[in-house]
Amino acid sequence: MSETTFLSDAYDPSGLIAAERLSSMLHITRGELAATLGLSRDAVSKSARIGRPATQARLRDMVEILNRVRPWAGSAQQAFAWYRSQPLPSFGDQTAEALVREGRANAVRRYLDRIATGGYA
Repeated sequence: MSETTFLSDAYDPSGLIAAERLSSMLHITRGELAATLGLSRDAVSKSARIGRPATQARLRDMVEILNRVRPWAGSAQQAFAWYRSQPLPSFGDQTAEALVREGRANAVRRYLDRIATGGYA
């Protein structure tokens, strides 16, 4: 699966990230996806809530970070494992998951930019 394919496969025809499709790609349940994002299960299960801007923003943040990590992680599942478990020294050993849950996805993106250019972690 190419980098752009992973990103585009997460979207439904209306342009929203499809939680069911994303959870299937990561081999997790929607409940696990919600917990990973710091959202309620209803936020990723109910059609009235999946399209909300805050829900889509959190989903998009995670997909974009996974998409950036996937080439060197090896697969979407390995990128997800990194996202959930790799402590990031620049952030007091918090994970990307914890930072996204706190609304700090831009900090993770800057971190990934820095390490991609040979900067310090």
